[in-house]
Amino acid sequence: MPPVLTRWTTLLLAITSAMAVATVYFAQPLLESMANDLGVAQQRIGWVVGATQAGYALGLLMIVPLADLIDRKRLLLGQLMFSALALVGVSLAPNWPLLLLALAITGLMAVMVQVMVAHAASLAAAGQQGQAVGTVTSGVVLGILLARLASGGLADLAGWRSVYLIAAGLLLVLALVLWRSLPSAPPVALRSGYRALIVAQFSLYRHDRLLRQRGMFGVLIFAAFSVLWSAMVMPLSAAPLALSHTEIGLFGIAGVAGTLAAARAGRLADQGLGERTTGVALALLTLSWLPTALVGQSLTLFVLGVLMLDVAVQAVHVTNQSLLLAGRSAMASRLIGAYMGCYSLGSGLGAVLASWVFAHWGWAAVCGLGMAISTLALGYWLWLRRARAAEAALQCSGQNL
Repeated sequence: MPPVLTRWTTLLLAITSAMAVATVYFAQPLLESMANDLGVAQQRIGWVVGATQAGYALGLLMIVPLADLIDRKRLLLGQLMFSALALVGVSLAPNWPLLLLALAITGLMAVMVQVMVAHAASLAAAGQQGQAVGTVTSGVVLGILLARLASGGLADLAGWRSVYLIAAGLLLVLALVLWRSLPSAPPVALRSGYRALIVAQFSLYRHDRLLRQRGMFGVLIFAAFSVLWSAMVMPLSAAPLALSHTEIGLFGIAGVAGTLAAARAGRLADQGLGERTTGVALALLTLSWLPTALVGQSLTLFVLGVLMLDVAVQAVHVTNQSLLLAGRSAMASRLIGAYMGCYSLGSGLGAVLASWVFAHWGWAAVCGLGMAISTLALGYWLWLRRARAAEAALQCSGQNL
């Protein structure tokens, strides 16, 4: 099939990705309000993110493979409709268990983001897949940013439940636009059944070394990302800062830099500089925790730390996807699903650990946890680099014998 990724199609996919991922991140400035409204202890706040990510992980395993079996347009429309229903459920949840259930379903449907990333990669011309992935992922980063800003502002005006009700309406509007504008995409795995694709999804981890390596980076960078964004609402909303939902949401403006980094990282991966980009970004991620730890002394330094972390995480994230998808568009959905399972695992663990650590030891310990995770990621990159160099030297010496 010839490439048909027009500017309008790319823009539409980016906008839809932004809204889809926003449903996952609306909760970040609202965690304390949710807990207070439903009478939940502080150390359990992280389960809001954990439940959403659990649903997301299940969706990656069970729904994303469907994108290789059925028309992706039909799949996306169905996900948008069910996501809208789940968001209504969140807005009406009367207790903690039902809230977590509705959020898990929201996460389950939010994997439409991966379907759209895979769709963009499969439609892009040869040599432009990284740029296409970067553009759609820029929409994802923008969605994260707008989610924090919008949810904080709306919560101050009409309460946290209004955020999810309005989001449900916006998803229905997007479903209508997609129905009228998005081209249909024929299945790419006609000879494979659903069960075979699920089995193949798990076998990817065993047989694909690049997926294992990039998946490990995904676990670590998103654990660090979730440590920050799941716990920061607590010191920011408490005395002496006592910031409002809107003011906390404004910290998401740092995500603009992440948007720029996402697009640039995709182009660097197309130029063969993915490994170098990864190393530089992981070093930046590790250093970001130093100014972030100073939230009580300087909000300016804290914002600098958030900016550094967002740039680093998005640069590695786009590089991971670009390297995985290069020349493998026929299995794009399965690769993205397998990789994002690692993302979901890291995000869920980071959120649960961060809320527990903050409740027991405070913000400094949270930053220590984030720096430890980031240092582990950088150490893993250095180890892989040395292992590749040793392997290349061994091959060279073998050829000279």
